[in-house]
Amino acid sequence: MDSIYQALADETRRKILQLLKKEDLTAGQIAEQFNISKPSISHHLNILKLNNLVLSERRGQEIIYSLNITVLQEFMLGMYNMFGDSHE
Repeated sequence: MDSIYQALADETRRKILQLLKKEDLTAGQIAEQFNISKPSISHHLNILKLNNLVLSERRGQEIIYSLNITVLQEFMLGMYNMFGDSHE
């Protein structure tokens, strides 16, 4: 799970996840929201995919990216269990 922490440590990747929280998007649609190169966006998407934080599905010529809610929920539960209820 260390790599999930590293993936979430980057501001650009966190913003990509926020965008995907609203709707599924293509890489081009994601890239339009940033002032960085498309290869850089691709790099960030690959890191998110490697950590199962985003899913990708080919639809014709496009690849649609979506948020993997299950992995984020597991991560948040792990964080809560680690740092959560401190009333003990």
